[in-house]
Amino acid sequence: MPRSVNKAAAHRKRRRILKRARGYWGARSKLWTIAKHHIEKGLQYAYRDRRAKKRAFRRLWIVRINAAARLNGTTYSRLIAALHAKHISINRKVLADLAMNHPAAFAAIVQQAMATPSAG
Repeated sequence: MPRSVNKAAAHRKRRRILKRARGYWGARSKLWTIAKHHIEKGLQYAYRDRRAKKRAFRRLWIVRINAAARLNGTTYSRLIAALHAKHISINRKVLADLAMNHPAAFAAIVQQAMATPSAG
């Protein structure tokens, strides 16, 4: 009895990999084994970098907030500590956007956070 193979499924699988490899240089887009390896590696990088992107943006926001905070006479760490102490919950993404695009609003937030409580 002849060996049973599923040619249609195997062909479909190979075609799917080679379709994903379009645009790759040389054998990476032409040869099944090499294309498969580079597609899998690319998917690993994509998975890793979806998480790295979040870290990179948070670092960018912190740099922007720190620069704007220093223009307003404080530092990033003092500003964040003051915001926590005053129970002002505003995330770094929004703070960075205000610092870049609405400096007056950012200055008002800094002033509110850094204000000392009045006696009485």
